[in-house]
Amino acid sequence: MSALRSGRQLVAAVRALLVATVVLGLAYPLLMTGVAQLIAPAQADGSLVSVDGTVVGSSLIGQSFTDSDGDPLPEYFQTRPSASDYDGAASGGSNLGPNSSELIDLVGERRAEVAAFNGVTEDEVTADAVTASGSGLDPDISPEYAAIQVERVAEARGVPVDEVRAFVEEHTAGRDLGFVGAPHVRVLELNLALDHRFGAEG
Repeated sequence: MSALRSGRQLVAAVRALLVATVVLGLAYPLLMTGVAQLIAPAQADGSLVSVDGTVVGSSLIGQSFTDSDGDPLPEYFQTRPSASDYDGAASGGSNLGPNSSELIDLVGERRAEVAAFNGVTEDEVTADAVTASGSGLDPDISPEYAAIQVERVAEARGVPVDEVRAFVEEHTAGRDLGFVGAPHVRVLELNLALDHRFGAEG
């Protein structure tokens, strides 16, 4: 009798597992994917950014603007540092705490490099210029970080500073819903707009 009861319980458990697998592992994800495609197809596909039919990035994922040696290109606005080298499959921070001597040294090195690259004092270098975000994939920078890059980008492209500054303002987004987060500059879109207006090589 107990063996029969155990057998029935096993069959019921297997049925429940199969139903849960089909509903939660197949039907629900397909339903949500379909709804997302109807409501916000661009976001559902990864918020990809294309130029002349070629995907050049995502508005949700930061990327580097460097040469083949890994040196930052002066004609482009630079993004935040990334602990994951902007790899979406390896998203994450450095796990170094505020009291880490390694992090302190790294921030100091970055501050000196950013100051020299942009021709400003180290006191003018902003926090997001020297620290990576928790995901390592932040695609935006603060308006303050963008501001210290304007003259360098304008000089590298041989264009008026005011024109570059106007592009920065055009690609600066305010707080979400008017009160959430902080104003931010969309770096990829900004750099692409500069390329479109002035040419990819300045």
